[in-house]
Amino acid sequence: MSSVTMPTTPPTIDDPATARRFRYWQLRTLIAAMFGYAAFYFVRKNLSFAMPDMEADLGITKAALGGFLTLHGMLYGVSRFVNGMWADRANPRYFMVAGLMLSVGANVFFGFSSTVLLLGVAWMINGWVQGMGFPPVCRLMTHWFHPKKLATYMSIWNTSHSIGAAVAGLFCAWIIHQGFGWRWCFFAPAMLCTAAGAILFIMLRDTPSSVGLPEIVVEGMGETHNEDKTTSEYRAFVGKQVFRNRYIWLLCLANFFVYLLRFAVLDWGPTVLKELKGFSIMDAGIGVGAFEISGIVGMLIAGWSTDRFFGGRGARTCVFCMLGAVGAMLVFWKLAATPLTAGLCLAAAGFFIYGPQALIGITAANLATKRAAATAAGLTGFFGYASTTVSGWGLGMVVDRFGWHIGFGGLVAMGAIGTLMFILAWPAKAHGYGEASS
Repeated sequence: MSSVTMPTTPPTIDDPATARRFRYWQLRTLIAAMFGYAAFYFVRKNLSFAMPDMEADLGITKAALGGFLTLHGMLYGVSRFVNGMWADRANPRYFMVAGLMLSVGANVFFGFSSTVLLLGVAWMINGWVQGMGFPPVCRLMTHWFHPKKLATYMSIWNTSHSIGAAVAGLFCAWIIHQGFGWRWCFFAPAMLCTAAGAILFIMLRDTPSSVGLPEIVVEGMGETHNEDKTTSEYRAFVGKQVFRNRYIWLLCLANFFVYLLRFAVLDWGPTVLKELKGFSIMDAGIGVGAFEISGIVGMLIAGWSTDRFFGGRGARTCVFCMLGAVGAMLVFWKLAATPLTAGLCLAAAGFFIYGPQALIGITAANLATKRAAATAAGLTGFFGYASTTVSGWGLGMVVDRFGWHIGFGGLVAMGAIGTLMFILAWPAKAHGYGEASS
């Protein structure tokens, strides 16, 4: 995949010096967005590794812990949608850094809390401010990369999810293993992310025009980076390209099931590996880390394959990815009996599930065009995080009553429904730029 190692300049740039500057800022923006979003995961996916010790230390039930996950996820989903509309109008440099610093504060509050009420309030606050991370990145990527290459480069950026979650998971597992206590799963990441916020502020900028470079010109879409987004014409455009687009709604429904499987592993992975499979917390950390690390490879291949073989039609790639993810979860549920086999199954599940996880937002952004990319991605994100009603509180209730085997059977069935949603979205075009100009 050597063809994806460097960004490509807009086709309208003829001056070599300007082209070099554009490539530099594309690469800098890509690296900064990856670094910043990975940092968000340090103060977001730390709870799952603290939960077993919190349950023992504070006497909190799985249903209550699942409630934290559900409330966090629901608020995050709403926040991604609301902040998606705001992010289309805001400078991502300030927007993203503000969200990260507010999440740091919520983590410190959580670490000092001990009652269910205060813990729940802290994690709900964190859920909302975490929704300030993805929308500005979506705006950045659609302004800095041409739609014909967006699946490739946004998939590269999307590895930040897995990098952040894997490193954060291993870091928090080490904290628990060393006996520092579950509270340091929140204090230590907060310290690291404070420094990360300062670095992100230095590295990020807004659109190409903000650094004196020409905007990317897309056939069928005029110059829109300075347009007034409070007009009735713009609202009508968003209504047509986003809210009345049947393929974006199919992607929203599919995202519900993609995130359900993903969160089942990320949020409950350490617990299920410890209780259902009988593994140590370090083995659980390695298993969840394998899920994330293989996801990096999977999403890169999925993004490249979408541009290379499917002409940018992400829904088609997702059909094959979901079939693989459901199969891997089924094998994990029925056959995995050792840390090695469980780790391999989780690695396979991560490899396949992170393709759709990355491509749904990319596909929605392309269908909505860069004028409404963050809004469309925010809408799909809302449905993705609405899945926490099932993967969080719902799964916790099922497991409390019926055990992990019944819970996993339900997850496999949900994955099959998600596959059907992608099959229905198969006819979707690669982007909406031609439609947007009609």
